[in-house]
Amino acid sequence: MNHSLPQSTPEELDQFTGLILLVGRDSPGITAKLYETLAPFSIKVLDVEQVVIRDRLILTTLIALDPAHASAIEEDLLKMAEMSGLDLAIDFADIATNQFTNASDVHIAVLSSKFTPSQLALVSNKISQLNGNIDRIHRTATYPVTAISIEVSFETASDARPKQELVQALRGELAQVAMEAGIDIAVERNSLIRRSKRIVMLDMDSTLIQQEVIDLIANKAGVGSKVAEITERAMLGELDFEESLRERVHLLSGIDASVLVEVQREIVLTPGARTLIRTLHKMGHKVGVVSGGFINVIEDLLKELRVDFYQANTLEIVDGKISGKLSGQIIDREAKAQGLIEFAKQEGVSLAQTVAIGDGANDLGMIALAGLGIAFNAKPTVIKAADSAITTPYLDSVLYLMGISREEVEEASAELL
Repeated sequence: MNHSLPQSTPEELDQFTGLILLVGRDSPGITAKLYETLAPFSIKVLDVEQVVIRDRLILTTLIALDPAHASAIEEDLLKMAEMSGLDLAIDFADIATNQFTNASDVHIAVLSSKFTPSQLALVSNKISQLNGNIDRIHRTATYPVTAISIEVSFETASDARPKQELVQALRGELAQVAMEAGIDIAVERNSLIRRSKRIVMLDMDSTLIQQEVIDLIANKAGVGSKVAEITERAMLGELDFEESLRERVHLLSGIDASVLVEVQREIVLTPGARTLIRTLHKMGHKVGVVSGGFINVIEDLLKELRVDFYQANTLEIVDGKISGKLSGQIIDREAKAQGLIEFAKQEGVSLAQTVAIGDGANDLGMIALAGLGIAFNAKPTVIKAADSAITTPYLDSVLYLMGISREEVEEASAELL
């Protein structure tokens, strides 16, 4: 494998490229052998991708090289591949390196409890119909759901529309696919914002926790069915939230305030809630909660979870009993949206760097404002308005829609042990 070859100039290295593909059973040292084989040549490595699935290796490398060296490189690589028991494919082409770019336009996260070929076919067909090219697909999680990350570039020469318009069109098309195929999809511009510091704002009832706090209190008062009916209509957007809240709170008048402590003990976090908050904090993000529920009940839990920002309604307590009135600001749809703005300002981030998660009509304002709005097991009106929807019961699935992998989640958890 010793060759006496002329050295190429930097200009020559930018005018000719080679794609190397190695496939076969994985074993230690294959990557090292590949680059040891290439090391004697005047080569610039442009891109590398390596995947191992069920002990099978796929290793690709894109190089820039002097065309005069191509035959010698091919000869040495064939010998290396034969000795390693691998299949080799090489494609040399007179393509300048400035024609390659690693920056995809769009990141798509697709979540499912069980992927089928038809689901992935629907997604990929919508991408191709908008002249999108899939640059990379890889799995980012297998638990509690399977998550797949897809990076897409748009060929502007084949579609005169601006890329932002194409992204919006793709988001709309894939939202329809998500409903038809029973999968969860998030579409975001592939920018620095997607991986930079973010704030995540959550609704409380039926999002961070599994229950509606006011329903728990109402059950103690024997008016559970009346309150639940009003709550459901308010969540569907059929009633003005503030009006419905005051009506429900009035039904609680005269109840001993000690029931609030009982209700605190009955609250159950949504599966994955602790993992979500812990991972976000470990990765430098901030977490907020804006709730149409009651600070009298949820504040201790929010402090335990180390939530960075929170707002909720306050039940008025008079002589140790719930008066049936509220004190202070009402946290409704507009207040939740304003809370997101305030939280973003407090942390010095733009609204494009925010994520809002909720399930009811009073969450629509903050979901519309956020850079990524997520409907979590939500009402139909919320699903239609959100950028993405989660239909599984696991709140930490939000991490995968944000492009965070299961490995990063486990690393954040391990550091606490």
